[in-house]
Amino acid sequence: MLNFKPIMTAFVFAGIVTATFMNPVSAAAPTGMASDYGVSVPADSAMRTIVINADTKWVNVANGETVRFNVGDQSFTWHFDTFRNETAFDLAKIAPSSAQVGAVRAYVAANPLYRG
Repeated sequence: MLNFKPIMTAFVFAGIVTATFMNPVSAAAPTGMASDYGVSVPADSAMRTIVINADTKWVNVANGETVRFNVGDQSFTWHFDTFRNETAFDLAKIAPSSAQVGAVRAYVAANPLYRG
């Protein structure tokens, strides 16, 4: 007959060790910085290009998408990685100061790969 006492002792010990060394995990909150919306990346990583002109009022992008924005003779490329509740923001928050994007809003759709 099997003796389960050593096995149960090992499980209890493993549980205590795991609980002792676990750090409390907290989700990061939006900071109001450009990093809340993703990260600037090299132009050659863009999935598509959007031209911003004087008539542009908004752009539609998807979370997880990498887009190159052409603004006059300036351009910048951004990989969108927003918080779940961040669905729209002023493009000026991520654009370099040399790219005059005006009052263009970016509307960020949920990433279709993560829809459940």
